[in-house]
Amino acid sequence: MKTSLFIIDAFTDRAFSGNPAAVCLMDSNKDDAWMQSVAAEMNLSETAFLYPLDADLWSLRWFTPSVEVNLCGHATLAAAHLLRHELALAKGPMKFFTRSGILTATAVDAAICLDFPGFIAEPVELSADFDAAIGAQTTAALRAGDDLILVLPDAHTVASLNPDLSLVRGLTERGVAVTAAAPADSRWDFVSRFFAPVVGIAEDPVTGSAHCSLGPYWGKMLGKTQLTAYQASARGGEIGMELMGDRVRLLGQAKTVLKGELYA
Repeated sequence: MKTSLFIIDAFTDRAFSGNPAAVCLMDSNKDDAWMQSVAAEMNLSETAFLYPLDADLWSLRWFTPSVEVNLCGHATLAAAHLLRHELALAKGPMKFFTRSGILTATAVDAAICLDFPGFIAEPVELSADFDAAIGAQTTAALRAGDDLILVLPDAHTVASLNPDLSLVRGLTERGVAVTAAAPADSRWDFVSRFFAPVVGIAEDPVTGSAHCSLGPYWGKMLGKTQLTAYQASARGGEIGMELMGDRVRLLGQAKTVLKGELYA
């Protein structure tokens, strides 16, 4: 198997929107430094490295331009889309061996359903540092693992934010999700944006992993187990969610926009 490289837009049904991920399809494991160098060269929020472990299991790792991360939704969606819809290498459920354990993905018509761990965000004390960093008044703050969730008054405030990334960097170990309920006449339940300068991503266009905590939070607030969210970045993207106890199913589509081959 050649070392092939693909760029796939995730959580969207059209090209040049959603969140682009590079997917490197390998025949065996590679050196960590090489993978980090490839991710830096791609300069996308995530590059996924994928190779077969056996007939039913794939190794999957995710790198930002500067670090390896423990969980990534959009690059997992891109990898599953590649295996099922682009290369037809998987006919049934796809299993990935990752830093977050075994993750599964299943094709649902043109979309992919990801079975991910859910995280319960715990409230933290509001701080003036939060408002100063994001440039808006927060109404609630929560922490979910390495991420901070800041709840804002309305969806318009989320969409119009221009945060001070130098201050955002000091708030958390990975990223800051800002979120609000969607308007009553919207087809979405909530909106969000995600900033992660700590790991080399100023703003992530669509963040599947953040919805592993945003979904349970808004599910509790709205009394729902099935939700649809919009990440209001410049590219934008839609994520469907189903809450299943301590698991979250993320649903989205993807589009392949580039196919190539690595020479290095």
